[in-house]
Amino acid sequence: MTTEMQEIAITEEKPLLTGQAEAKDAEAAARILLDQGQEHSIETPHGVLHVTLHGTRTTRRPAILTFHDVGLDSKSCFSPLFKFEEMQEIVKNFTLIHVDAPGQEEGAAAYAAGHQYPSMDTIAEMIPSVLQFFNFRTVIGVGVGVGAYILSKFALANPDSVEGLVLVNIDTNARGWMDWAAQKLSSVTSSLTEQILSHLFSQEELSSNTELVQTHRARISKASNLVNIELFWKTYNSSRRDLNIERNNSFKCPVMLVVGDQAPYEEAAVECNSKMDPTTTSFLKMADAGGLPQLTQPAKLTEAFKYFIQGMGYMASSCMTRLSRSRTTSLSSSYSMDGSRSRSRTLSQGSQGGQMPPSPSQTMEVSC
Repeated sequence: MTTEMQEIAITEEKPLLTGQAEAKDAEAAARILLDQGQEHSIETPHGVLHVTLHGTRTTRRPAILTFHDVGLDSKSCFSPLFKFEEMQEIVKNFTLIHVDAPGQEEGAAAYAAGHQYPSMDTIAEMIPSVLQFFNFRTVIGVGVGVGAYILSKFALANPDSVEGLVLVNIDTNARGWMDWAAQKLSSVTSSLTEQILSHLFSQEELSSNTELVQTHRARISKASNLVNIELFWKTYNSSRRDLNIERNNSFKCPVMLVVGDQAPYEEAAVECNSKMDPTTTSFLKMADAGGLPQLTQPAKLTEAFKYFIQGMGYMASSCMTRLSRSRTTSLSSSYSMDGSRSRSRTLSQGSQGGQMPPSPSQTMEVSC
């Protein structure tokens, strides 16, 4: 009997340990897949786009589709934001689709000399193929700089495909002759890397030579696809056109404009806000923020994004965290009636009156 008991103990123990090891391996593999995402090369009528998908292809909700700025790719532009701890409440409820502009993804091969890079209009026309590939009918767009401009073009041309837009450092105007002259002078006196850094960061950040500036200077200057980055940069400057946004001719979805108060495009974002429909626009102006608030202030941007999504009718039970706890931050809301703004009032985040998410029927101006 003793022998039988020993045999039974041995035969039960081995499968149990094996099962535990397999479960741990599967869990680790799932974590790696979720962290790295699923990479796809999507054929479009105008060329191939590199796209990374995080999450499942559930179409019950719109996907969050991102587009990066020049000098960045989807990872360097958005990973710190979407990997931020308090952003996980949003990430677990939505599919993320990170789009890289042609040839801008990490490790992309350099284009041959004389390559004709697609225009801003053409790149915007490539995005519908991404939605079709993943079988998503609608998206919530999140764009930064050049990416914000491209998503704006896409939303204006495909209003039924976009449920909301978050536009960071948006400039809706064509390049004027003064901008053209400044760009010509800059191309002579400054390297490509320094030109792009001046686009990404404020003068204060560049003068201080912050760690973030140093990191991006090294990354851009040593990029194996630097020729591709230059083509993207030149195309943005040469093919950018005025979006002709007016209060009665604007986006058909809720929009949140985001800019740092020290950002290079602060004036452009303020001007854009003045042209937008105040009943569907939120304006988030971050105090003490430079050119890339999604990297330097992910907590505040996450909180504002949660308010924005709640205003669209998603994640109604989501709890507000940092901004709700803040006693020093204030929310200045300008309410509109029949298209005209009433006198603005300040809602303290620590008071009961400041806890409700803004609805799409008001313009929210925040300094945080």
